[in-house]
Amino acid sequence: MAGRGEQDGAGSVLAVGILGATLTFTAVLLPLLAALAMNQSVQNAADASALAAADTVSGFAAGYPCQAAAEAARLGGASVTDCALDGLIATVSVQRRFLVFDLAAEARAGPP
Repeated sequence: MAGRGEQDGAGSVLAVGILGATLTFTAVLLPLLAALAMNQSVQNAADASALAAADTVSGFAAGYPCQAAAEAARLGGASVTDCALDGLIATVSVQRRFLVFDLAAEARAGPP
């Protein structure tokens, strides 16, 4: 066939290049998006832990405030790193390991 010469297979090389770039982009982007979702999960666990501690310290629930916070964090897949009470206000810090990252969050709760 006349006129093709050195361009034989150029479309295949281009397709392989685009496929490789797409796979690389996906391999980098997917863990980052998963980390964002996991970070929100850790924040939710911190909120639930602070609410559990505040409910316990105010008398709405039985038990010990920081123990209730630890249980709420465990149910959310995290662990309590700090639990502080200031009157009826509970401040709780939690963390969770995701891949090679330690994701942490803090929340406060108390009476309205």
